[in-house]
Amino acid sequence: MAKTQLNVRVDEDTARAARERATARGISVNRYIEELVKQDTGEVGHTFVEAASDFMKQYESVFAEEFGPEREGRR
Repeated sequence: MAKTQLNVRVDEDTARAARERATARGISVNRYIEELVKQDTGEVGHTFVEAASDFMKQYESVFAEEFGPEREGRR
């Protein structure tokens, strides 16, 4: 995906907080801001749900065997 430059102005406390959070996570401020926007727009959540759905489809038979109705009451 092509990248576009976006310039924003924030107060110094917000800039400091962004730098500190990015550093604590081991990522750049650009990446940190990008992740925040993706979370806010639901893209990250949507990606997670898709991945979880694919996982469940792939292992549906395993879960059915382990946790299906015939296993009710057994531990």
